[in-house]
Amino acid sequence: MESELKEMNSNPPSSKEERPLLKSESDVSAAIEELDKKFAPYARTDLYGTMGLGPFPLTEKVKLAVAMVTLVPVRFILAMSILLLYYLVCRVFTLFSSPYRGAEEEEEEEGGGVVQEDYAHMGGWRRSVIVGCGRFLSRVLLFVFGFYWIHESRPDHETTSSEVAQEGEIDKEEPERPGVIVSNHVSYLDILYHMSASFPSFVAKRSVGKLPLVGLISKCLGCVYVQREAKSPDFKGVSGTVNERVREAHRNKSAPTIMLFPEGTTTNGDYLLTFKTGAFLAGTPVLPVILKYPYERFSVAWDTISGARHVLFLLCQFVNHLEVIRLPVYYPSQEEKDNPKLYASNVRRLMASEGNMILSDLGLGDKRIYHATLNGNLSQLRVFHQKEE
Repeated sequence: MESELKEMNSNPPSSKEERPLLKSESDVSAAIEELDKKFAPYARTDLYGTMGLGPFPLTEKVKLAVAMVTLVPVRFILAMSILLLYYLVCRVFTLFSSPYRGAEEEEEEEGGGVVQEDYAHMGGWRRSVIVGCGRFLSRVLLFVFGFYWIHESRPDHETTSSEVAQEGEIDKEEPERPGVIVSNHVSYLDILYHMSASFPSFVAKRSVGKLPLVGLISKCLGCVYVQREAKSPDFKGVSGTVNERVREAHRNKSAPTIMLFPEGTTTNGDYLLTFKTGAFLAGTPVLPVILKYPYERFSVAWDTISGARHVLFLLCQFVNHLEVIRLPVYYPSQEEKDNPKLYASNVRRLMASEGNMILSDLGLGDKRIYHATLNGNLSQLRVFHQKEE
């Protein structure tokens, strides 16, 4: 599907006569509505409209104007101060310490591999300070962003498994440690919550490790850096690296827990996409966590809206809401261990049921097509508005 888009973009009409005639404004609006229905998991349904472009009621414009000169500057300064403070904590408590490198012989950068470096395997009191400060400051940052209360619930279920629980094969006296936390993905704010709750490692692009401030913090989290374009025959790939970390976290209580978003992209929070199998290949127990962001005006879901616009509107909201459903550890049956797709599907259905979410078979490729088509239709609407002016 993406190749079709590239072909379309690489062969533009050569003359004005060959260009398709613009539709009427009502036709374009109808086309956008149809797109929103077809790609419902990525469509915005809040007061701010498609891609956060409005139109805005007069009262909302006034609220935004007031917030931009009051809330936004204060929150921005506080957020940057917290980020800088935690960077300094990480810098001080990693002084004279060498970063941990796992399986260097297989992860050399030569030939396209990625060298994994982190301070998450560092033990002792310094690691405790880094984790404790990270959890506390992440929660403070959420407070600054308007998440004053976070409602957490834990359903009263016994240890979850599709077959194992019925057969009584789980050793309840010594329950196995989950190898990975899996969560639905709605916004970049998901990361802040999980940092405040359990301070796990995440999967991130290699470039993140080189960013100012954030780079060192990501190493203290123990992020797994990936480089999807790497084609070296010795490179294990994303799934191989993640699989090793999941097994390590399952076996070793002192190893950093890893956190994965198996959908592979963000949605508007009402849907649950097909799960990728990376979190389930190791066959270890998983801890499912469901995040929901109720809203009245602005949805914090990062779907079709640009990053800068999203941050601005987020800072303009005086109160934001987050509800968390922490499910029991899910222990896979032998059949699920042998079939990661079945394992992922069963966990996904459980999360959709407990979180009252709709299952969808769409994926990242569909999201890109939706964005590209949406941008084209919105460009036509801008032409109509310019003509009216």
